Amino acid sequence: MATGRRKTNKAKKEETNWQERVIQIRRVSKVVKGGKKLSFRAIVVIGNERGQVGVGVGKASDVIGAVKKGVADGKKHLIDIPITKSNSIPHPIDGIGGGAKVIMRPAAPGTGVIAGGAVRTVLELAGVRNVLAKQLGSNNPLNNARAAVNALSTLRTLSEVAEDRGIAVESLYF
Repeated sequence: MATGRRKTNKAKKEETNWQERVIQIRRVSKVVKGGKKLSFRAIVVIGNERGQVGVGVGKASDVIGAVKKGVADGKKHLIDIPITKSNSIPHPIDGIGGGAKVIMRPAAPGTGVIAGGAVRTVLELAGVRNVLAKQLGSNNPLNNARAAVNALSTLRTLSEVAEDRGIAVESLYF
């Protein structure tokens, strides 16, 4: 019986096909007694294009190891996003990550993802197809990706707001 459960869990993991994209790879050095020790830092965005996305950072002595660690870190920090029927976000939202600020607005079908750099990657892997976004403040890809995830994690649907307030969804429109 126990082996049957394991197989179903494995099948579920394989069903959700995760996509990963490397945003940045940096060579970093640490000064030690014998000289400089070189390692690599990889910033990776992982998502299933159906409302789940995460940003991870990995450091290792080789690039492949850093990317693997980044993917593992991204899977630990996954968030769920509400997506509308028009493959957009439910309402305008701001997000902050370090010195970076990101503004996102829903867009009409056919608009596409209008965003730059790390924010674009996060939105595409989250499954958002129509959105307007702008990065303010910092150019740092890691902070911009974290700001985008911060903004997406605070999104709420009409039904969630109605439930929190304890009223019917229809009475929200007045």
